[in-house]
Amino acid sequence: MVLNTLSSGPVTPGELKHTLRPFAAADAEAAQERDMAGMVRRDLLFLLDGRLGLTDAGVALHAAASGLVEAARLELTAGIGMDEYAMAVSVLERMSKNAERLAAR
Repeated sequence: MVLNTLSSGPVTPGELKHTLRPFAAADAEAAQERDMAGMVRRDLLFLLDGRLGLTDAGVALHAAASGLVEAARLELTAGIGMDEYAMAVSVLERMSKNAERLAAR
């Protein structure tokens, strides 16, 4: 998700944190910070003028990961029409909202 988010361009750490919030566990802030530091050490991300962005290695890794995701998506949706896919996504979105509502109780 970090690579995907930053593929659109540099963002502040706060903006990135906000974008990733739905994907993180409630107690994951420290782990996210360690992960970001690790990505900087691996030369996937850079921090310049208070904004995080992708290095050339980060762009390459994002492209490779995107290719794998697209290949998996094509295989998983083989034989499924666009209408069927849209209906499945719609149902799953509603189920997710119901689960959030139940968890808030």
